[in-house]
Amino acid sequence: MASFKKSFEGLKGSTQSAAKGVTEHAVQAAQETVQQVAESSKETTNIAATEASRQTHAVIGTAAEKATDTIKEFGQKLGTK
Repeated sequence: MASFKKSFEGLKGSTQSAAKGVTEHAVQAAQETVQQVAESSKETTNIAATEASRQTHAVIGTAAEKATDTIKEFGQKLGTK
């Protein structure tokens, strides 16, 4: 009976060690996944911000060209009067 109890305690210790190892590995994998998601999110945010900036500059450029054309037309109309 004593050897059975000793074997059972040994098995219990091995099982606990294995469970601890699996848990630690799972936690590490989860932390790595969270880090990857955070980095991916940051990259996506940077890409979106860059694109928004590009589009804003394009709209400003178009508005400036139209304003310049309007001013030129107005100047030409004043010149012909």
